Amino acid sequence: MTEFDPSSFTLLAKGRVLEEFQPGVRFQHHWGRTLKDADNTLFSAATLAHNPLYFNAEYARSLGHPGVVVNPYLVLCTVVGLSVEDLSEAGGPFLGVDDLTFHRAVYPDDTMTAGSTVVSVRESESRPGFGIVTWHTEGHNQRGELVVELNRSNLIAKRRSAP
Repeated sequence: MTEFDPSSFTLLAKGRVLEEFQPGVRFQHHWGRTLKDADNTLFSAATLAHNPLYFNAEYARSLGHPGVVVNPYLVLCTVVGLSVEDLSEAGGPFLGVDDLTFHRAVYPDDTMTAGSTVVSVRESESRPGFGIVTWHTEGHNQRGELVVELNRSNLIAKRRSAP
């Protein structure tokens, strides 16, 4: 058996640099994600979200829902997660979410898709070599209905000059 040599694997650069973002550019994030009852139960338990709406079908039906409701923060995390490959996979600190709106409930077996539009790009005043990008991200269900929307920002590295 040969010894493991991690240098034998080629590292591929992932993500985008600051110069690749321009206001108005739209990204339709691929894949989508079907949220299952087990996802909802595990996420709600792990985050101590003990709202019976997320795990008690009879309670949810008493409030007019067809069954349990998917924890909206799982919906948020899923939509943001769908956007990472196109927007922030290269790294850089996540700076936060603004203007978060949940438009409608999501139920187990709903499939979320997401798209983002660049809202603004600016150089960082405190971190040379970096900038701040803000995107408006929308999450839709399988019927194309808007479920959640938000603005999110990340610190993104500029393209490094060749040595």
